[in-house]
Amino acid sequence: MTTPPQGRSADGRQNRPADHAQPIQSAPSPANGGARPVREFHRSGSDRIGDAVFRVLAWLGIGPAHLLTTRGRKSGRPRTNPVVLVKQDHQQWLVAPYGAVSWVLNARAAGQVTLRRGRHSNAYTIRELPPAEAGPILQRYVGIAPASRPYFHASKDSPVAEFIAEADHHPVFELTPASQG
Repeated sequence: MTTPPQGRSADGRQNRPADHAQPIQSAPSPANGGARPVREFHRSGSDRIGDAVFRVLAWLGIGPAHLLTTRGRKSGRPRTNPVVLVKQDHQQWLVAPYGAVSWVLNARAAGQVTLRRGRHSNAYTIRELPPAEAGPILQRYVGIAPASRPYFHASKDSPVAEFIAEADHHPVFELTPASQG
């Protein structure tokens, strides 16, 4: 019996990095009396196409998308992803609907991010919110970013308590302009 190449499982598939997002287990939802299936994020070809479209729109300043740039925690290279922010009054929050994916880990390590929309680019310091503060933000996010709904147990009509219960699986960051922090 031969051993698989490093980085591969016995069936030949590539292993996932140890710091990649873990699947969210289904839990009973009080609103519907049963478990609501939750999709695990796997980047596909259509995701890449959608990201490319969102990148162009954010670069042009069209639509709700922004370009988030983080420094790679291992490589130090800039990494850019399209994101949708939650805004209320003069506050802004960054939501990770797919869990602790690479940009989340990079942002946590650096403590700061850069957001670009159109010609405007701003640096921000970040603070990860505890579940009690993140719940209401997640509820708003699901309302403004419908493509993310399959990744949440709570539905758009669920009470805030259900979003608080799953806030550990969807990090939320408060953004503070770097010039103020």
